Amino acid sequence: MQSIMTMGEILVEIMAEQKGQSFRAPGPLTGPYASGAPAIFIDQVARLGHPAAIIGCVGDDDFGWLNIDRLRRDGVDTSAIAVCKGAVTGSAFVTYRDSGERDFIFNITNSASAQLQPEQVNQAVLKDCAHFHVMGSSLFSFRIIDAMKKAIEIVKAQGGTVSFDPNVRKEMLRIPEMREALAYILEFTDIFLPSGHEVTQLARSADEAGAIAEIFTRGVREIVVKRGADGCSYFSADERIDLDALRVNVADPTGAGDCFGATFIACRRMGKTALQSLRYANAAGALAVSSKGPMEGTSGFAGLDALLAQQPQHLRHAVMEG
Repeated sequence: MQSIMTMGEILVEIMAEQKGQSFRAPGPLTGPYASGAPAIFIDQVARLGHPAAIIGCVGDDDFGWLNIDRLRRDGVDTSAIAVCKGAVTGSAFVTYRDSGERDFIFNITNSASAQLQPEQVNQAVLKDCAHFHVMGSSLFSFRIIDAMKKAIEIVKAQGGTVSFDPNVRKEMLRIPEMREALAYILEFTDIFLPSGHEVTQLARSADEAGAIAEIFTRGVREIVVKRGADGCSYFSADERIDLDALRVNVADPTGAGDCFGATFIACRRMGKTALQSLRYANAAGALAVSSKGPMEGTSGFAGLDALLAQQPQHLRHAVMEG
């Protein structure tokens, strides 16, 4: 099989140990953990036994090598990760409110991740790439957007496919150039993977059904809506599948959507049906939230099959009109 590849931020995550703990006072922390949405995504792809690679930048420091070592250990090709001598690896400090919501302090835009250049993207790097995944969180500079566009165009030109998880903060959409960039990426997208509230962000329609119909007119072939505790939904031109979420104890929600998307994409690349892929993706998201640490919940098929054997998934299946 040719590779699934992605590109973007690679960082470490350091977390408050107690709910309600504030960063305005000293307190116990745990970490560092390997992290970054694209890194979590590609680690999960590799854990499933599919060839996987990532383009990115880290600093020549312990945080950077922690990430490289973890990705290599799980089977990711890290040859396109640049180690930047004069920059530090990105970081995220995370604290959890009593409600379960999270607050982050990021160092990404001033980190090695921001050193990613369009020159790192070329046909030699992407020659084995059959599928390229775009993570919206990575589009934090116009230089990186240019690199992402270049990668998409190369992969498409050699017959590959593209998936897109918008994962974009609302304030980014207020920048006209950013909205234009996201619309450009969507035009090349084969599989669109929004969370529920993101379905309408890149469409004119204000309701989900209208937004989905509109997005299909742009050439997207499959849409998978992640609904968190409410499960997930799959849409194609003639099919809809809805699955309830699996019930697990939530230790840490970070990375669940990345593991879900990675599993769905890898399964589709492996020839599994939409329903099979959605079941595995649902299980991957559930296992991800069961472990504390953004990449600690990635899993192979053995773990996914074991969870699915324990919990049947309630299926609602309908053929769409037209």
